[in-house]
Amino acid sequence: MSTEEAHDDHGHHLPAVQDWPRGFGEASWWPFVTAVGGAGIYAGAGLYVMGQDGIVGQTAGPAVFIGSIFLFLAGLYGWLYHAFVSHFWSRDANQKSASKLRWGMIAFLGSELGTFGALFTYYFFIRAGTWPPQELPELTGSLVLANTAILIVSSFTLHWAHVAIREENHRNFVLGLAVTLLLGVVFIGGQVYEYYEFIVHSNFSITDGIFGSAFYGLTGLHGLHVSLGAVLLGIVFVRALRGQYSAERHVSVSTASMYWHFVDVVWIFLVVVLYVGAEVGA
Repeated sequence: MSTEEAHDDHGHHLPAVQDWPRGFGEASWWPFVTAVGGAGIYAGAGLYVMGQDGIVGQTAGPAVFIGSIFLFLAGLYGWLYHAFVSHFWSRDANQKSASKLRWGMIAFLGSELGTFGALFTYYFFIRAGTWPPQELPELTGSLVLANTAILIVSSFTLHWAHVAIREENHRNFVLGLAVTLLLGVVFIGGQVYEYYEFIVHSNFSITDGIFGSAFYGLTGLHGLHVSLGAVLLGIVFVRALRGQYSAERHVSVSTASMYWHFVDVVWIFLVVVLYVGAEVGA
């Protein structure tokens, strides 16, 4: 066994400059930073609730929440940069490594199902009781239908782009990514506008009863995921403009596509259960 091979097998040392997946045997701080940021988001939400009861200062929750979001995004940036961008062309294509990355994304999406599942369980619990628990605003308007159509179309344009790169059609690949990214940004803008309409014109906010907390909790969590997906697609798009993909090397396109299709499916389920389901029997 060579010295290099011995290092790959047994060189588990403290954080390396070049992060996973280079060698897959190097430790890194980036996943830890991301996890701390993610946990801090929940801690900030808890401190906000405690602040309303006077247990802690009212500014503690928002401060921790905002700081944790920046920490979470910074950790993701470092992780993704060293995993997919740094010294990209200096590494040989490795199907085994690509397979590990895909399985890593599948495992991550499994954990995301648990996160969404917890909030959906809360909604199903309150839905099983007296319904409606409060006066509901008009949920299934033209805006949510348009937003749903936009997100569904974005899945098709991303699939079209994915097929294009596998066929070495770089023009259609870049075009498909650009359209998908644009649709994602429009969807996020539509959700922000929907919040504005509910809060300002319908007087419906996260503090309006148990349905308000469920509605904004689920839609807000999904909006955060779409925003993260837009960031991932933005990174892929910039790399596509620089010609860093080919039919043999597009694993980050595959993993980003898996994530984007996941948030699309969650949104369809969310619309059926939360928007349409809330008005059934109301």
